[in-house]
Amino acid sequence: PAFGSAVIARIIESVGLKVAIVPQPNWQDDLRDFKKFGKPTLFFAVTSGNMDSMLNHYTANKRLRSDDAFTPGNKHGARPDYAVNVYCNILKKLYPDVPIVIGGIEASLRRLCHYDYWSDHLKPSILLESKADLLLYGMAEKPLIELLEKLKNGISFQQIKEHVQSAIVLNEKINQKHILLPSYEECLNDKKAFALAYRLIEENSSQKEPEILVQKHGDKYVTVFTPALITSNELDSYYQLPYTRQPHPKYQKKEPIPAFEMIKNSITIHRGCFGGCSFCSLAIHQGKFIVSRSLQSIEKEVDTLSQMDYFKGHISDLGGPSANMYKMNGINEELCKKCKRPSCIYPNICANLETNPSHLLELYRKVRAKKNIKKVTIGSGIRYDIHIRQLKNKIHTEYLKELIIHHVSGRLKVAPEHIHEQVLKLMFKPSFDLFKEFYIFFENINRQHQLKQQIIPYFISNHPGSTIECMVELSQSLKKMNIKPEQVQDFTPTPMTLASVMYYSGINPYTLKPVYVAKKMYERQLQKELFFWYLPDNKKQIEQKLLSLQKKHLIKYFKR
Repeated sequence: PAFGSAVIARIIESVGLKVAIVPQPNWQDDLRDFKKFGKPTLFFAVTSGNMDSMLNHYTANKRLRSDDAFTPGNKHGARPDYAVNVYCNILKKLYPDVPIVIGGIEASLRRLCHYDYWSDHLKPSILLESKADLLLYGMAEKPLIELLEKLKNGISFQQIKEHVQSAIVLNEKINQKHILLPSYEECLNDKKAFALAYRLIEENSSQKEPEILVQKHGDKYVTVFTPALITSNELDSYYQLPYTRQPHPKYQKKEPIPAFEMIKNSITIHRGCFGGCSFCSLAIHQGKFIVSRSLQSIEKEVDTLSQMDYFKGHISDLGGPSANMYKMNGINEELCKKCKRPSCIYPNICANLETNPSHLLELYRKVRAKKNIKKVTIGSGIRYDIHIRQLKNKIHTEYLKELIIHHVSGRLKVAPEHIHEQVLKLMFKPSFDLFKEFYIFFENINRQHQLKQQIIPYFISNHPGSTIECMVELSQSLKKMNIKPEQVQDFTPTPMTLASVMYYSGINPYTLKPVYVAKKMYERQLQKELFFWYLPDNKKQIEQKLLSLQKKHLIKYFKR
């Protein structure tokens, strides 16, 4: 159930319909994959998979990747660039009268005008480029079930002018209350208009009761209807469908699929994320509000997993977008209905947020106690700041201790992302001082319990707002703490994130003030190299690049 296509297929089956999945169809031959099951009764459903095809194909420096974790043997080349558009355009040529519904992360995050880093261009809604009839955004089980009911009752796609959690291209503006965004053409001509459009989108999606969004594209109106809120019972029902917990039968005799190998022993415990990081699209896709599975549903999946031939007793993750947000919701949900904060924990923890981790502790203990379970580790990242800010509260200390003692596989992943306050502010991330506090706490617990465990901090280079001066300061701070980053993510602007809007426009949508952005390849390389202060080969390269960028005054920091 970690892969969207499998969930959607089982949902379609659950309402009494037949469905065929065609994984990674060949778009370069005689198109037999697109024809093998013939013409569907209702529609074609198209997704590019669990990752935007462009992010999957190219590095942050726009170099073609040589691998693909979603393909047997980690081999690249099984999907086209802009896969949703390519698949849809082929289907429209082969079956012009059959409706197409698009979904998944690529379609979802391109539902309105968006910046496309790989073409360095503002693109219109994917509905216009793909020629799809309907887009279901986000986690779309509920809107899909409602769509299937409409179609089973004889309503045609031509008659659907409104549908929950969908985007549709209409010929005229709807009569209902809505927010009219700056048009695609206005955004093309004015970066400030694009920044404003994003702010309106994010503030609207941050509310529990958002409004309909409308954005004009030429003489058409791309209309995004409000999301369908789901309950824990509904979420449980999606996870209890009869999944095989195996890759598609097409891959049965092929090499292992790295993405499947990585998650096959993991369990999703909730959806949504209220962290609000500006470089992340999770909240725009899954929503800001947490929907958690019941303890019984999770235990049932643990039992199912433990019966799989490949399971050896180690659950690699009980997690979600952030592993420690399970059952954390607004205390007074009325206040959440019109709250526009993109983050419930930045710049401070909202007084209306329930952050008690006792439900999570109960879950960990129940799963640990199960007969066939030898070890449970938390593979998803955690927001340590939730607990470090509240260490005076005994339950938060208890949670962190239990996490460190029982649920670390030897290395705990956390994401301070940067050190410099001006960059952290643009990231919507807490002060690095909180990471230092957590680092000390982690080391103390390890010492007390004689554990040899490490913190693996994740950082981002070249995020909007990050200058060479910021990076030199970061490099020196890491050196003082003897932190030697192994993995640094070079910032990649992805559709529908605040950071990508800042990257393209050079404007902070919330203040409309200019933001520094490193775009020259030479500087981007240097910013990344400054994370690896401990590599001898790097020192000379850093000095040369600082000289060429006329930053000679900063070289002294690397002479020590």
